[in-house]
Amino acid sequence: MALSLTVLMAFGTAPTPLWPLYQARDQFGATTVTLAYASMVVGAGAAFLTLGHLSDRLGRRRMIVPALLVGITASVVLIAWQDLPALFVGRILNGVGLGLMASTATAYLHDLHARTRPARTNSALPGIVATAANLGGLATGPLVAGAIAQWLPEPLVTVQALFIAAMALCVALVVSTPETVDRTTSSAAPPSRFALRPASRAAFCAAGALGGCAFAILGLISSLGAAILHDRIHNDSHLIAGLAPFLMFGSAATAQLVLGRLALSRILTVGVLIFPMGLALCAVALSHPLLSLYLVAVSLSGAGAGLLFKAGLDQAAAVAAPASRAGVLAIYFVISYIGMGLPAVLFSITLRHAGIGTVMAGFAAVLSAGAATAAAVALRGRPPHGSQQPDSGPKRG
Repeated sequence: MALSLTVLMAFGTAPTPLWPLYQARDQFGATTVTLAYASMVVGAGAAFLTLGHLSDRLGRRRMIVPALLVGITASVVLIAWQDLPALFVGRILNGVGLGLMASTATAYLHDLHARTRPARTNSALPGIVATAANLGGLATGPLVAGAIAQWLPEPLVTVQALFIAAMALCVALVVSTPETVDRTTSSAAPPSRFALRPASRAAFCAAGALGGCAFAILGLISSLGAAILHDRIHNDSHLIAGLAPFLMFGSAATAQLVLGRLALSRILTVGVLIFPMGLALCAVALSHPLLSLYLVAVSLSGAGAGLLFKAGLDQAAAVAAPASRAGVLAIYFVISYIGMGLPAVLFSITLRHAGIGTVMAGFAAVLSAGAATAAAVALRGRPPHGSQQPDSGPKRG
């Protein structure tokens, strides 16, 4: 299950080093890049809101397999229809697959762990695996695509063919996993799509803000990173264009693995300290272009973003009513993915009126302030000690 989540997340960020190739093929600019990248958010948001809760009723596996099949369809579209509209269609389909996958996979990993180790329902391990697979996949996609673009022919086709094969393998693996939702005991009244524990609304809003702020820098580098390297740092290597987001997302996953077992308050404290430091370094690296400083900056930003996202995910899972976990996590991912898409579009539009160093400095200040405020609210409204991970037993329809 973790492998399937990793592969589909990797598919979502694989175009990062390929955007210059798409721009050259279809003749479009930076704003169109961010719009094409953000179109994935449209598909993801629609799937999260309309379908993300259904695994609480229909079963986890019954949603995961369609998610992978939609991803395969997106790759087929991008191979068969090589034109700018295909980018938008393919990215929207990619988003639909992510919307079906992300919250369902997170809940599924909790279920599978609880089934295997029922005495450890409060374990942090499922959350660590889910966030590491999520961000580890997002890290792997650009690096794989960048290496293919650097050394193999027809990268726009080769990358898609590779992901078709990987997702087909994952379909075969997921079919063999046990279902954890028992439909035979479904009640007349289905569980609410979005139900929180009592007095948890502010805590959930803070969690969503943490996810949105964290994903904003991840989305910016994923969409405009290759253009920034070309225009500002004067580096045209497809491999380096894939390496930068790999370091960013990889640092996010590593930070979660190293610090993910700490108390929520400590994760938030470390994240709120590291996140603005990385953003400030990004602004310096763009004002005084230097490749090594830029790579350090995106790595530090990624580590901070990973901790904030992990804290937000844990908070959202903890405040969800047990029978509505997938639905609550779906809303959390909607907010996070809006953060991944919308700020990058606004960033590219603002570049028409100010220099990139100035825009990045303002971007850093807004995100840092937002993350600090959300962390303060989350700490005030966090669940009682020992309940960061809610009951993870098999869900009843």
